[in-house]
Amino acid sequence: MARKARTVYICDDCGAESARWEGRCPKCGEWNTLAQFNPPAASNRGVAWAGAAGAEAVNLRDVKADETQRSVVGSPEFNRVIGGGIVPGSVILLAGDPGIGKSTLLLDVASDAARHAPVLYVAGEESAAQVKMRADRLGLDADGLFLLPAIDLADIMGQMDTLRPSLVIVDSIQTIFTEDLDAVSGSVAQIRECAGRLTQWAKSAGAPVILTGHVTKSGDIAGPRILEHAVDVVLYLEGDPISAFRLLRSVKNRFGSTHEVGVFEMTERGMKDVADPSARLISQRPADSIGSVIVPAVEGTRPLLVEVQALTNPSLLPTPRRVSSGVDYNRLLLVCAVLTRRAGISLASQDVIVNVAGGIRVAEPAADLAVALAIISSVRDIPLAPGTAAFGEIGLSGEVRPVAQHERRVAEAARLGLKSCLVPDSRDGGPKNGAPGISATPVSSLRQAVRLALPSRRSRRDEGIFEPIIEET
Repeated sequence: MARKARTVYICDDCGAESARWEGRCPKCGEWNTLAQFNPPAASNRGVAWAGAAGAEAVNLRDVKADETQRSVVGSPEFNRVIGGGIVPGSVILLAGDPGIGKSTLLLDVASDAARHAPVLYVAGEESAAQVKMRADRLGLDADGLFLLPAIDLADIMGQMDTLRPSLVIVDSIQTIFTEDLDAVSGSVAQIRECAGRLTQWAKSAGAPVILTGHVTKSGDIAGPRILEHAVDVVLYLEGDPISAFRLLRSVKNRFGSTHEVGVFEMTERGMKDVADPSARLISQRPADSIGSVIVPAVEGTRPLLVEVQALTNPSLLPTPRRVSSGVDYNRLLLVCAVLTRRAGISLASQDVIVNVAGGIRVAEPAADLAVALAIISSVRDIPLAPGTAAFGEIGLSGEVRPVAQHERRVAEAARLGLKSCLVPDSRDGGPKNGAPGISATPVSSLRQAVRLALPSRRSRRDEGIFEPIIEET
C-alpha cells in the first residue's frame, strides 16, 4: 500500500511550518500567509550538492586564525559598506525596490572583478542579449565575465563546477528553482532550498556568491526570514526612484560593521560613487532659503549634511494635512504638536509639508530640531541666519535632547564652510565646543533655539508666541 503524501503549510513571511491551514500564522501572527506545500519523499529531502566533501570535526586549537584576504572591487563605496572587500566563500544578499539599480550595480561589480579572474553572472530574469545591452550602455567590456541565462539550479551549479569562477552573481534568487521540490520558483520552499545549496557551494569552493532579492510592498525582503539568517551579509539599496542618489546600507555583516552606508549616483553610465555626498546634497541650496535648514545627519558612521525643507500654507480642508518625504511621519506629527503646545506656533489651520532634498531619507530623531526650525521659518516667512545648521532630538516638553556622535556632526558642518551650529546642551559635561572655524551654540529648549536662529516679533499678550512679520505695502 502506497504511503499517503504528507502536506504541510509554510508561512510566506517567516517560513514557519504548520500541519494544517490557518488564517493566521501561529508564529509571526500575519494573516493569509500560509501556503500549501507537498514535501518530497524522505530520500530526496535535504539533497546536498554533489561536489561537497564530507564534513570533519577539527579541534579549535588547530584552526588557523590568519586574516582572510578580501577581494577589493573598483567601487570604494561598495567596499566601505561590506567592510573593506568581499570575503572569499561569503554569501551576500542585495535587496531593493524594482528599478532601484541592483542589477546595474552588480554588473559593474562583476565586470571589475572579471578583470582578475572569471566571474559567472546568472541572469534569471533577463536574456544574455538584454544583459549585453546594459553592459554596452554602461561601457563595460570584461573578457572574463560569463553570462548564464538559466533558472534551473542543476544547470547553474553544473556551470559553477565547470568554470570554477572567483565570484558568482545570481539575479535573482526568486527565479531559481530545483526539480527536487514540488513547488514553483519563488515559493518559500524553493528559495530556502536553492539558497541553502548555493551557500554550501560557496563555503566548499571558497568563492563568494551574491544574491539579489525582491522586496515586498512594506520594504522587507520577499521570502522566508531564514534566507536572511543563512547569508553572511544583507545589503539594502535605497533611494527615491525619481532622484539620482542611492544609498547602499548594510543591515547584517558577519565580517564587518553594519554602521556603514555607501552613496551612489545613478547616471547614464551606471552607478557612480559620490566621493563627497555632503557637498553634493547642499550644493543647490540658495543662501537665503525660507523654510530651509541644514542638518548634520549620521548614516552609520558617516555624517551627511542634508537640507530639510518645510512649507506651510493655510489649509482649505477641515483637517489640515501633514505630508512628509524623507522624514518619519510620526516624528513630524510629534514636532508639530510640540510647536503648538510648547512654542506657541499655531498650526491648526496650516498644511505642513516637510521634505528632505535629494531623495535622502533621515530616520534618526536628530533631525527634529531642524524640522521644527524649518516649519517656523516657513510660518514666519523668515530665513535662518546664513551658514547655520542645527541638530537635536525634541522631547514632548519642548526640551532639546543630546544625540550620538556630536563631534562628527559639527566637524562635517565646519568642513563644508558653515559658520554656526545649534547643538543640544549637554548637562553631563559632554562636548560643547565646535570644530575650528565654526561656533557650536548649545540650546536646551526649542524656545531658546528659535530665539537664536530666527528673528522674532513677540506678542504683547504672551511673550512665548511669535507673530508672523507682515511687510506693510
